[in-house]
This record gives sequence, C-alpha cells and structure tokens, in this order.
Amino acid sequence: MINDNISAIATAPGTGGVAIIRISGSSPLTVLEKMFIPVGKTPVKSFAPNYMYPGKIVAEGFEDFGMCVYFKAPKSFTGEDVVEIHCHGGVQIARGILKKTFALGARSAERGEFTKRAFLNGKLSLSSAEGMIDMINAESLAEIRAGSQLYQEKLTNSVKEIQSELTDILAGIAADIDYPEEGIEETELFDTKQKLQNIFASLSALKNAYSCGKKIKQGVLVAICGKPNTGKSSLLNALLGYDKAIVSSVAGTTRDAVEGVIEIDGVKFNLSDTAGIREKAGEIESVGIEIAKKILYSADLVLFVTEGENGKEEQEILSSIQDRPLIKVFNKSDKLKPHGEYDIAISAKTGEGVQELKKLLAQKSLGQLSLDKAFVIEERHYFALCRATQSIQNAINGVGIYPLDLVSLDIKNSWEALGEITGETANEEIISTVFAKFCVGK
Repeated sequence: MINDNISAIATAPGTGGVAIIRISGSSPLTVLEKMFIPVGKTPVKSFAPNYMYPGKIVAEGFEDFGMCVYFKAPKSFTGEDVVEIHCHGGVQIARGILKKTFALGARSAERGEFTKRAFLNGKLSLSSAEGMIDMINAESLAEIRAGSQLYQEKLTNSVKEIQSELTDILAGIAADIDYPEEGIEETELFDTKQKLQNIFASLSALKNAYSCGKKIKQGVLVAICGKPNTGKSSLLNALLGYDKAIVSSVAGTTRDAVEGVIEIDGVKFNLSDTAGIREKAGEIESVGIEIAKKILYSADLVLFVTEGENGKEEQEILSSIQDRPLIKVFNKSDKLKPHGEYDIAISAKTGEGVQELKKLLAQKSLGQLSLDKAFVIEERHYFALCRATQSIQNAINGVGIYPLDLVSLDIKNSWEALGEITGETANEEIISTVFAKFCVGK
C-alpha cells in the first residue's frame, strides 16, 4: 500500500553520536505512542509538528533516552505524516529500535522508498530526486554543485518552460483543425515554424551541455603520453603533488599505466601516465605500449610531453591521436630552452608552469564552466533530450508540407520525451531504476 507505515534507519551505519529511525505513512504516531514515553505532559498523539520532544524509547529488549520529532503531512519530506526517532548512535541500539517499529506494524522501507513517496506525492520531480542521489554520491565539488542545481529543479523548470511552449503550439494547431473554415494563413505557418525553431535551439543547448556534464560526473580522463624518457612520470608526480610514478633516466621504465586523481576548480581529473611509445621495444614494454594506445583512444584530453624534437616517432604518435583534444607540453624547461611547437613550457622537476598547466587543463576540457543554470549530468536526461530534439526537427520539416494534425504528433512526442525527465510521463521501469540507486532509509 502506498501510505502504509514504512520504517528504516536514516543515518549511516556504524557507531556515532546520534542515529535516526524514520517512520512515514498514514499513522506513524500510532507506532510512536506505543514505544515512546515523553518527559513532559504532552502525549504523543498531541505532539505539535516540527518540535523535538525528549523521552524514553522502549525498544526490543532495552530502553534508551532520546528525542522525537513529528512532521505533519503535507509539510514533510515525503508528503505524508513522518516521525523521526533520535537515539544514541550505537549500531545495535538503532537496529533494536527499528525492530520494535516492525513489531508495532510498520514494514521495512525499500531502497529509496521515502524519496519515491516524495516524488509520487508531488514534493519533488524525478530529476530532482536524481540530483539528490548525485549529491550524496558526489566525489568532487563540481559534482555536488551540479547535483544541487538538479535537486533545486533548475533542469525541471527549464524543461517545463519548453513543455509549456509546446502546449501553446499544440493548442493553436488544435484550434486550426477545429475551425477549418478560418483557413491557415502563411504567416501563421511561418510563426509556428519559427516557434519550433526557437524550441529546437533551446533543446539543442541543453543536450549539448551533456558533454561537459558527463565529465563533471565521471571525471575528465587525461592521458599523459609521448616518447620514452621525456618526463611523463615526473609530470604526473608534479600534477599530483606527490611521487606516484617511478622516475628513472632509463627509457621504458613505465610498463603499465600509472593513475592518479586531482581536483581542478572542483572538477575531478583522472590522470593516466602511459608507457612511452616507440617502435623498438621489448616484449613486456610492448604490452605497456598497447595499453597506452587504448587509453589514448578513450581519453577526454591528451597531454603530449615533448622536448621539442619533432622527430619521426613524435609525429607518428601525434598522428595517431589527432582526433583527441590535445595539449603539447614542453618539459624540462629548467634544462632546455623551449623550442618547436608546444602549448605550454614547464619543468616537472622544479614545478615551474605546473599551476598554469592545471588551468589550461580545465579550460581545454571544460571551457567556461557555469553551474548557475540548468545542467545535464544524467545519461537518461541526455537521451530523452535527444528524442525530444529529433521530434521537433521532424515537426519543423513537416510544417507547410504535411497536415498540421500529423505535425502535432511529433510535437506531442517531444513533449512526452521531456516528461520522462520530470517524471510526468516516465513509466514504472524508469521510476524504479531511479530509486533503486538510493539506499534504504533515504
């Protein structure tokens, strides 16, 4: 049942100062009054919303002293009546209190069921729920900020504005179909096509933002490559700020990819120091070179480390990665005068130019990043936007060629694709997949 009482531990497992057990449903106070004895004279059934009440918690086989708070529907997270029991943070204490709520008629909440009920009760959109889980699972500041914008309904609001424009166009088409004797002026067709083109531009801008959003969520994969012994490992260590890779004057020291993670402007960068690429290599080194090539082909950005030789081997490496965003780094500027073609000169040994290189990494991979507007970081949203954009393109192509009732079908398809983002037209499979990402208690 949708409004039966569900219960779960809402805090992270483990020993801590406080643990919280959350109950939500049609009558969580009836569960609470059978296991909580208030200190004051106010009985549980008369608890005022949003106030903390101290008292004794009667659990399974023991008692604890804690606090309780009641959130009255619809002004609660789930939109239902909610009770939270705040007890001491021992693992067994929380489990014992939770077990007592089950004995008194509540059932165990499923993964993400509290948030799912909030969605079903209109407290937040489906995309807002996804923003919440992105914030919880974030591994960088930029991911937190992007998830926060999603949670605050920035994307939902943008999508609903477009849906509203589509609804207005559909209403105009319906009026033309209902009153055919009025006739359709060419100016009206031009106006409809212009509106659709404006919507197409808005959808394209949202869709194109995913390339940056994907990097924010997954991190930017940066491959460090070049000939052997150009200082790739030293560069990795300089960027990380500690020694991760073995540095040696012997060519071919790096046999496998050495990885590290840094954060630049709040964005996670996954660095991979690859084996030096050269023709004459031993069997083991050759394996490392093949791994290096695979990483290069999947990288978001390549740091090509050079000493300015611009010889045959370097040209072959560059030709193999010409379709990848590239930064040419002249290394060893403390020993050699920078020459040849390069984007930045540094010394991995002394640290000269390393901070400037970090700025260049952010600029090259993310451009002028702004998280103050609607941002697309979920693959699901991206594919929904792709379908919506394609449907609008079909509608634009059909205006003036096909009857408007056929054009309206493409416009409706676009509206419904956008509804999958907000949850208005999402099927149960989509909804279940989203909330399965949550933990029990959220």
